[in-house]
Amino acid sequence: MDTRVRAQLLTDDDLYLFNEGSHFRLHEKLGAHPGPDGTAFGVWAPNAERVSVIGDFNGWNPDANLLTPRGTSGIWEGFVPEAQVGNVYKYRIVGRGGVYRAEKADPLAVLAEVPPKTGSVIWDLGYEWEDADWMRDRSRSNAPTAPWSIYEVHVGSWMRVPGEGNR
Repeated sequence: MDTRVRAQLLTDDDLYLFNEGSHFRLHEKLGAHPGPDGTAFGVWAPNAERVSVIGDFNGWNPDANLLTPRGTSGIWEGFVPEAQVGNVYKYRIVGRGGVYRAEKADPLAVLAEVPPKTGSVIWDLGYEWEDADWMRDRSRSNAPTAPWSIYEVHVGSWMRVPGEGNR
């Protein structure tokens, strides 16, 4: 399979929603997404001139795994066959003009190293839920007409204030 195809986690529709500011599932598109043949990476770095993924899978070499920009969105993405679950990584970002250079943790990482270390860790959140019965009955038990259970309430916050129109 062509690695450029695997690198594109974002569709044209995703880019449209992202640029519009209404993409509500970016965690499924950006960050590190491991698969059987490697890991796809995506990060938003709008003022970058160059972005790469560095980690223990490439000897922390900033030239080994360059990411590709997606249009003018500021999103950079790529696929690294050597990157597997459990590997530590960061993004190496070079700002426009090459003046700013930094190694950054992944803002959408699902796992991070324990401080004082600051790397992100490739991890798979795959989990087989066993709640099919509850999901099937959820609309009935969670309906607006279903009974409520209130465990704690501050009674004073429900007091009406006659001088303020019964606020």
